[in-house]
Amino acid sequence: MTTIHLITKIKAPIQTVFNLSRDIDVHQQSTFQSNEKAIAGRTSGLIELNETVTWKGKHFGCYLKHQSKITEMEMPNYFVDEMVKGHFKSFRHEHTFVSQNGTTVMIDFLQYETLFGIFGKLFDQLLLQKHLTDFLLKRNEILKDLAENHK
Repeated sequence: MTTIHLITKIKAPIQTVFNLSRDIDVHQQSTFQSNEKAIAGRTSGLIELNETVTWKGKHFGCYLKHQSKITEMEMPNYFVDEMVKGHFKSFRHEHTFVSQNGTTVMIDFLQYETLFGIFGKLFDQLLLQKHLTDFLLKRNEILKDLAENHK
């Protein structure tokens, strides 16, 4: 099991950051580097509890599909997306939001397991963990910019 833990401080109201984080259109905008597109389930707007979205994006030179479901949600503090179908043994991404003196602290806690035994673990150590960390950091940078300049 691999864990990625990121903290992003955003000078914006918690509700703004929470909604931007679950907005399908914003996700597509913030993941331009992999050309992520929502192709099934909820394909635009704010994803809600028990809804699914299927993403198609280019990673490592291949187009891959990943279906997630929102399995937990407590507005505006927390939501969880978990893989339903995809290229992981397991994939759970917890999104937590804490309001502190006019700033929202956005916490990503991503845990996943790769397929293919030792080969999957090696791929994770050599490439995948860095790829997913960079992917989230870029996404969070764009979310921060959108939230701080949100009117």
